[in-house]
Amino acid sequence: MDLINRALEFEQRKMRSLSTSDRVKISREAKALILDLNQIYKEKKDEKIMDIMKRLTIIKRKVEKRLKGPLVN
Repeated sequence: MDLINRALEFEQRKMRSLSTSDRVKISREAKALILDLNQIYKEKKDEKIMDIMKRLTIIKRKVEKRLKGPLVN
């Protein structure tokens, strides 16, 4: 349950005006949370855990998208 609380707390953080290093830390933390939650999900098959993982993945993708910057052809 502590892990789920950490994930929910992570979701509520303000994600405005972040430096590049902050974005990297957020991306890494999100990835770690998702992987840890996945281990719990494998055992319990709880849909609430899957929903949390999906929301964290969306946050992670947004942060990484900003990290990568505009794609130049």
